[in-house]
Amino acid sequence: MPVHRRQPSIELLELMGVVRENGNDQTSLPPVHTPLSYDYVLVAKTMDNQEREAFKKQTEYIEELKKKNMKVTKIIDDDLVFYGIQAPKEIFEKYRYLLKVSDACNWSSDQNIVPLSTRIRIVHFILNHSPIRTGESLRDLLKTKVFEARFCLHEKKKQRELKESWARWTACLQGQPITAVRNYFGEKVALYYLWLGWYTYLLIPPALIGVIVFLYGLAFFNSSPLIKEVCEADTVMCPLCDKRCKVWQLSDTCTYAKVSLLFDNNGTVLFAMFMAVWATLFLEFWKRHRASYVCEWKVSDWCEEEEELILEIVNNAKCEPKKYKHSYLRSTLVLICVTAMILVIIGLTHALVVFRVIAAVLLAEGSWEFLSNHSNSGAMMLGAVLHYLIITVMTRINRIVAMKLCEIEKTRSFAATEKSFTVKMFTFQFFTYFSSLFYVAFFLGRINGHPGGYVRIAGKWRLEECHPSGCLTDLFIQMAIIMVLKQTISNVFEFAGPWLCRWLKRKRTQKLQRKCAHCYLKDESEAKHGAELCDNCKLRDWLSNYRLNDVDSFSLFNEFLEMVIQFSFTTIFVAAFPLAPLLALINNVIEIRLDAIKMVTLERRLVPKKTNDIGVWIDVLEAIGVLAVIANGLVIGVSSDFIPRLVYEYRYGPCANGNATDVDCMAGYINNSLSIARMGDQSILKEFSPNQMVTASGLNVSQCSYKDYRSNEDYSLTPQFWLILAVRFAFVILFEHVVVICKFIAAWFVPSAPMQVKNDRLFDKLNRLKEELNSFEA
Repeated sequence: MPVHRRQPSIELLELMGVVRENGNDQTSLPPVHTPLSYDYVLVAKTMDNQEREAFKKQTEYIEELKKKNMKVTKIIDDDLVFYGIQAPKEIFEKYRYLLKVSDACNWSSDQNIVPLSTRIRIVHFILNHSPIRTGESLRDLLKTKVFEARFCLHEKKKQRELKESWARWTACLQGQPITAVRNYFGEKVALYYLWLGWYTYLLIPPALIGVIVFLYGLAFFNSSPLIKEVCEADTVMCPLCDKRCKVWQLSDTCTYAKVSLLFDNNGTVLFAMFMAVWATLFLEFWKRHRASYVCEWKVSDWCEEEEELILEIVNNAKCEPKKYKHSYLRSTLVLICVTAMILVIIGLTHALVVFRVIAAVLLAEGSWEFLSNHSNSGAMMLGAVLHYLIITVMTRINRIVAMKLCEIEKTRSFAATEKSFTVKMFTFQFFTYFSSLFYVAFFLGRINGHPGGYVRIAGKWRLEECHPSGCLTDLFIQMAIIMVLKQTISNVFEFAGPWLCRWLKRKRTQKLQRKCAHCYLKDESEAKHGAELCDNCKLRDWLSNYRLNDVDSFSLFNEFLEMVIQFSFTTIFVAAFPLAPLLALINNVIEIRLDAIKMVTLERRLVPKKTNDIGVWIDVLEAIGVLAVIANGLVIGVSSDFIPRLVYEYRYGPCANGNATDVDCMAGYINNSLSIARMGDQSILKEFSPNQMVTASGLNVSQCSYKDYRSNEDYSLTPQFWLILAVRFAFVILFEHVVVICKFIAAWFVPSAPMQVKNDRLFDKLNRLKEELNSFEA
């Protein structure tokens, strides 16, 4: 094995005036030597006498690679040892032949050259399936620090082209060179950016309509009788907590009522229906969009299982495939663990509820008057911030648990492990993000009881109540805080971390650039250490790649997970937050370039992976689409005041009999939705003290109002409550059936692939059969 040690001559290089300051710049001078392209690089620490066993394993693994005719170049740099791996041509010839005779893979006669991305994928598979005598694979050797790192090299020319055309902030409003991305990073990465770009493009219509719905609410901001009734009311409301909380004026919450109307109006109903259908159209049009590219890339009939078998044969012609196995015991154990984990996450949601209840009491009893008057809103905002912190912590825990469960399953292949991990991780993250939102949407203010019969936690703290204008604003606040915090903070850390690491390492990188300058001299005779200096060039390149941020097989998974969670926010509770598509659109325009810059310039090159779709994520997106129909129907029917207002307008309001012409049909709605508690009742005397029944102006009152439909005598539910409940359920059923029918019609109406694509595939198969027939006859 050749060993090359660096003997730099920096002074000579500086005298020649060929020192470069930017590692990505290329001199105009032709290279003396044309360096060999390396498919992979392994990095290890130099071993001392105490690490003899690790050095032995390291040497044994390199010998295993040499047995497979791999060319290994070793270069030592201080405390690091670099191994450049170059696979023989025969390996790629075998792959090309097996791919050609495979029934599940497309083949084209122009595919006579194996691109570097394919070479990297093949070598990556061989490296991971070349165990040493103890049975340890490269992954095991990396875990035990026998090797420090492994990576494939960035190609400087293509890297620069991608940076100029794609991975820069000034290209935010430009299209994406998807085919160039595919040629460099493989189909898997290319399809992620294709999907993200398509998702961002189709967010434009819902973003515009969401803004229109918001402006619709804004147009009736001051003219709405509901807002006027709240702002001009002299109604005294019951205390929101025990002891120090006092009665309060309904007019004190005028601003809150105005905000509620912005997100709880008739326009949100139509917008929610539109978004449910949009989710289906998005997926159907995505299938068409994807089909055009996978047909162009000749991977329409690609089969992951057959690709794996081809790679196994290329690695070892005498290989035996790993058999499929299923264990009901393991599946049961995993199911129990998943259920237990979901219950833990739901338990954290209950802890958030308790926190908000206690925070509301403490804020109400505090010395700050502003916080006392807005204790419920303050508690809701604090709860949203705490929820975000819990999400941050639980994301790490969820990942660890999901990986452990995949180990218990003992899946057959890495692809199966990745699919299993994706489903589990998304499930855990979904419950982490949305459990609290489901509580706010469907339970807040509906299980808190009434004066004289409040529901309490541990018999002490009262549950939260909704505002007389409805609970939808609480859901909006919760969503807005989590969505803005998540997108802003995650993007800052996602970019700032890798950029800071690169900035800190720049000095040493510039030092290595000076050592490499001899490789670009005009005349080879001018270089006194030609071969050795070109090893320095290799070393400069390898070190610059080594110092980039590490990537693994789940790096792309993290990006997908982030976007699919955002898709969930955009569709599931969009009735409560019409501006969510707009925020998602703005974020995605930034996200595309942020991910591109990070992947091209700040991270090691991802191993190019072959695929023809986005995998299990398409099933996750379809499940979210179905859940969006259910959730939006329930939000409008249960959470918002759309149904109570509708019932009041046509059954109890001034227009109910059809005779009123000069009165707004919603006049008196707020008072109609309130019930009265009197101090003369024994149960109320136990609930509220006389000190609490004093207004801010010092006026003693004998009764107060609260939001509910109950009798003023015995606090039983009124017939209006039962009528509203019946209409709520009827609306939810009708809404969901109508939207589901629209979804099926949309899915049927939009073909899964363009006719041109189907015809191209048809003729490709015909030509392939004809070629095979000609070969047979010859």
